[in-house]
Amino acid sequence: MALPLSSFDPTYRIYLALAQYPLLRRRIRTRMRQEMFDRGIITPAAMEELVRQQAVNSQIREGMQDVVGEETEDDWKLRVDQVREHLTDLHFANNLPFKVFDDILRQVLAERGAESEDLQRTFNPELAPQEALFEQAKMIARLPLKERAKHEAREREIKVVLIRSTISDQLAYINIAKEWFTLDDLLAIRHHKIGKGKIGGKAAGMLLALRILQRVAEKDIAQNVTIPESYFLGADVMYAFMAHNNMIHWADQKYKDEDQIRDEYATIQKEYAAGSFPEDIQAELAEMLDKVGNSPIIVRSSSLLEDNFGSSFAGKYDSVFCPNQGTQQENLQALMQAIAAVYASGLNPDALLYRRANGLQDYDERLAVLMQVVQGEAYGRYYFPHLAGVAFSRNLFRWSPKIKRDSGFVRLVTGLGTHAVEQIGNDYPRLVALSHPELRANANIKSLVAYSQHKMDVVDLDDNQFKTLPVGDVLDAGYPHLRLLASVYKDGDLRPIRTRLGGQSGELVVTLDGAITATPLAERMGRALKYLEQHYKSPVDMEFTVQLRPEKDGKTDIKMFILQCRPQSHLQEEAVELPERLPPESVVFATSRMAPHGRVGGVRYVLFAPPEGYYSLPSVEARRELARAIGRLNKLMETESFICVGPGRWGTASPDLGISVSYADIYNTDALVELSGEGVGPEPEPSYGTHFFQDLIESRIFPLAVHLDDDDASFNRAFFYDTPNRLKTWAPELAEWQNTLRVISVDDFARGQVIELIMDSEAGRSLAFLKPEDE
Repeated sequence: MALPLSSFDPTYRIYLALAQYPLLRRRIRTRMRQEMFDRGIITPAAMEELVRQQAVNSQIREGMQDVVGEETEDDWKLRVDQVREHLTDLHFANNLPFKVFDDILRQVLAERGAESEDLQRTFNPELAPQEALFEQAKMIARLPLKERAKHEAREREIKVVLIRSTISDQLAYINIAKEWFTLDDLLAIRHHKIGKGKIGGKAAGMLLALRILQRVAEKDIAQNVTIPESYFLGADVMYAFMAHNNMIHWADQKYKDEDQIRDEYATIQKEYAAGSFPEDIQAELAEMLDKVGNSPIIVRSSSLLEDNFGSSFAGKYDSVFCPNQGTQQENLQALMQAIAAVYASGLNPDALLYRRANGLQDYDERLAVLMQVVQGEAYGRYYFPHLAGVAFSRNLFRWSPKIKRDSGFVRLVTGLGTHAVEQIGNDYPRLVALSHPELRANANIKSLVAYSQHKMDVVDLDDNQFKTLPVGDVLDAGYPHLRLLASVYKDGDLRPIRTRLGGQSGELVVTLDGAITATPLAERMGRALKYLEQHYKSPVDMEFTVQLRPEKDGKTDIKMFILQCRPQSHLQEEAVELPERLPPESVVFATSRMAPHGRVGGVRYVLFAPPEGYYSLPSVEARRELARAIGRLNKLMETESFICVGPGRWGTASPDLGISVSYADIYNTDALVELSGEGVGPEPEPSYGTHFFQDLIESRIFPLAVHLDDDDASFNRAFFYDTPNRLKTWAPELAEWQNTLRVISVDDFARGQVIELIMDSEAGRSLAFLKPEDE
């Protein structure tokens, strides 16, 4: 008997499900027919007459002349049974939703019981539908302990198969997750999942971190940690969206030339924005919106590779806020637009070139989507969390020898956490070393004020928009948590807010001092990170929000919401030793600014953007074009060892503060060196902890800062300014940038020599010097 070929055919879905239960198929199909009889879809007599007609027709197709005499009674009965089974599946699938079949299957399985030896023998978890896996797992869980022990291996197998098919197929993740997730956890995921496919890495890490902390941490952590209300759009929906909108031709984008990837991305964004979703997905998204009401939502990527061991994809894909304050149809349309934008970001040049550089190009990187209610509360017209940030269990860059590397650190802001994970203009988060929470990276009051958070990200409920606003436009004297978030700057001094501002005059400065000293946040975060690192068997980083709760015993309590958790990108430790004596002319540069730890040898070229040339460019657009020129050289020099040196902050979103490259512009370099000082450019606040910083660490690109006004800093001007510029040799088409971008060959300055870069975090010193290439 011919079977439907399409795996999306509902008849075929029923056939596959029943194939797992050969001993129960007759009972299940009997219930299916009775359901159709009870609903008036077909009468028993009509069904049997149809069965007889189809059976006779099948005899004729097989060439029988005498349909009665040429077949034995047993063969005829077998033929009728087979036709009845097929027609049962066909009519049921064409007239009733698959959920009704699920209900019948569940009922029959429950009646049969997990102790059935026949069921145990015929049930293959690797091939079974997820519904069948969940049902048998629940039956095993209901057994008395003594009976349940007999099925322990089967229960474990089912759990692993469900983790692999529902959450992630990455073995490093499965090896940890199988020890922590319960079947109830997996059922909860299923009840919040829309569409087919896995829920992806970001969702996987968030759920695992929550389970670990709730299981092993002390009560003050376990009872005060949770996740936002979350829903998961399965990874297979991405392909359904592409097929529905005739966009499968973009699936090979990752194999195209870098220039083509860049050139076509704007077209991809436009096509995805114009796309629509299949009706069944739209219906489920609308149902989700009914559940969350008018709470703001964030739509986040959760790809199959994201937040994985060795490849975090930090910031590679878009996240989109949906204020969710419109009509039901407006909110649904905005949600679908946000999902489409996330899908399109999967093909952005940064993401595709990151995959190519990290050997992940050939993996089928589908994007699941994580949809979360934004944790926070409204103050006036604005909605935002009290605190948000990203925490790291290892502090890779210590700004004081007192700081313990293995105690971790936090980037902390008030408002939405986008300000904590990105380099946003002349705006800065609070950096918290968890071993010494009150020890600031900036020593003087003027710097504390300058390098503070001046703007905050919020959802404007009245305008139905995500906005970045000056802190003073959002927080005022009436804000109940103001004393924990801000201080008053007056007469060259920073003073805590003892009461509501009232008579206190001065400039409001976000210091977050109260959040650090008057709440258990720092101490509790330190312990949580240690538990996660211990059980992940790897350093971790975690994005979070914090709800400040009413004071208890004179101290404000907190509730922490985990947004994501992943293995922390970190440099492989290696033994390094700074040379004791060097002739001054062999030093290229030296700095004592928060050194990483490692070594880069055999550097033959330096890409140098002279500060005076960069800041003389006439427009922001010209500075962005220079960043693209650097990206062009990055591609041309992929087989060479080179470092980049330039003014201000590399990777900033604001070209006034430094060179606004993306990862795709610099992924072949070995180091990024930031210059600052009088007449050179603003001193950049450390960017470690941002998504861009994590890209550098993962790719073993060392970030360094040289403040030329420091007494112990060195900068060999002869090397950087007097050596011939090889820009035209490498890229004649970039000749117009001759005065603002220099390609320096080390061999031109010192024949037969290369640059050795040594960074010693213990000594707090980094040194780039010349040495013979053949050493």
